[in-house]
Amino acid sequence: MAVRSRHSDGRSATGTDEPLASVPVIQARDLAKSYPEGPAVRGVDLTVPAGQTFGFLGPNGAGKTTTIAMLCTLTAPSAGRAWVAGHDVVADAHRVRRQIGLVFQDTTLDQGLTAWENLRFHARLHGVPAADARTRARDLLDLAGLSRRRDSLVGTFSGGMKRRLEIVRGLMHRPRVLFLDEPTIGLDPQTRAQIWHHLHELRRRERVTLFLTTHYLDEAEHCDRIAIIDDGRIIAEGTPAELKTVIGADRVELRSSDDRAAAAQLRDRFGLHATEGEGSLRVRVEDGAAFVPRMCAALTVAIRSVTVVRPSLDDVFFHYTGRTIRETDQGARR
Repeated sequence: MAVRSRHSDGRSATGTDEPLASVPVIQARDLAKSYPEGPAVRGVDLTVPAGQTFGFLGPNGAGKTTTIAMLCTLTAPSAGRAWVAGHDVVADAHRVRRQIGLVFQDTTLDQGLTAWENLRFHARLHGVPAADARTRARDLLDLAGLSRRRDSLVGTFSGGMKRRLEIVRGLMHRPRVLFLDEPTIGLDPQTRAQIWHHLHELRRRERVTLFLTTHYLDEAEHCDRIAIIDDGRIIAEGTPAELKTVIGADRVELRSSDDRAAAAQLRDRFGLHATEGEGSLRVRVEDGAAFVPRMCAALTVAIRSVTVVRPSLDDVFFHYTGRTIRETDQGARR
């Protein structure tokens, strides 16, 4: 895909009057970053249309944060190029920064200021007129369910409330893209669900593109499109449903009184190869729900439990890498 730069009058470099909105809001070509200890990102290609929720899924140390840092102009690429909102992240870094909001992994709120003061301070840094900033802060706090705490010190907020305020702050100057680096890390499942509820509503109301990194598999399911990254390389990309078609079959997990005999009968009667794992047998079949009654009727060993698991994004990651994201994360921590 050809990348078109922009003139100051809004025309494309080809001389047409093509509106900026028709250009992908994020593009990267052979984007790479190396440090003295080795490469962190190895030739990433990305195309993100405006208005999507785009997820960067991968284990800790895969290159997610480094990629987002390059796209947000926080670190310069070692090779390749990237464009955000039509601007080169190196040559037009100041223009990129005016078009993006950013929520870091760790909180950057001023704990000694109120929610209202944090938002107004951010608006002043971005040159938002005072009257517009007041209206904007009021509307966003209401949308995030924080209006009643607008005059409370941020230091008294829960982790989930701080996260919502950081997301609101990132939208104060009306960016075209909001980057979120592990937006729900460290939060409990209920709070994570609340954050996603607010993200969906904010994207709908603000018409903003969301680009987020995560290693939570259930979180990635919220995305319109996902790129799975491992060891600095994108290994698969598509919608959650498209990615899971690679697996193409359900996983049936069986616990029995004699797993060796059950495995032999599954092989002899159904032509299935069963693998052992965590005290159970596992087989892959096209329609797990339909297969279970047939299996139970055919096996002569006592069946203690049967579970049917639909293909997951962790299965996709395992398909391409031979390990799960959880296993990779545990290895990175050692």
